[in-house]
Amino acid sequence: MAPAYPRESRRPARLRYSRCVPVFRIREAADLLGVSYDTMLRWADSGRIGKTTDAAGRLAVDGAALAEFARERAEATASAAADSAPVTAQSVRNRFTGLVTRVVKDTVMAQVEIQAGPHRFVSLLSREAADELGLEPGMLAVAAVKATNVAVEIPAAARRPPSRPGAA
Repeated sequence: MAPAYPRESRRPARLRYSRCVPVFRIREAADLLGVSYDTMLRWADSGRIGKTTDAAGRLAVDGAALAEFARERAEATASAAADSAPVTAQSVRNRFTGLVTRVVKDTVMAQVEIQAGPHRFVSLLSREAADELGLEPGMLAVAAVKATNVAVEIPAAARRPPSRPGAA
């Protein structure tokens, strides 16, 4: 039986790693990385990140490749920030530089919000500490995150039916 398409016109496989890993359109990938569409398109066109097409034939990025690219970018950014930051030592690995967007203080505690790219961090600290740091909206700050418990959630749009044990 002849294939549905002649050999020359077959499309390349869209997913390199797993059928469970999604393909993200360039706009979605840009939003996930907190960069502009133009920047993401430039990176894809220059070969900095591999590009593919989605089911509708639009330019896209493989989800696993995007995750690896994001990890490499984060490591490079953290390394560059560590080189310029006046911190002498630290035990926290997850540092996000951003802008203080909100400070709410009461008599004992303060709530500080920091926007670092697409990420919003909320910190609860003593009012005394917030006053000593002079925290106010518009300041540059670093959200240093150290967690003993991290929950993982899957958005409804990405949910796939669970595979049956022993099914290939």
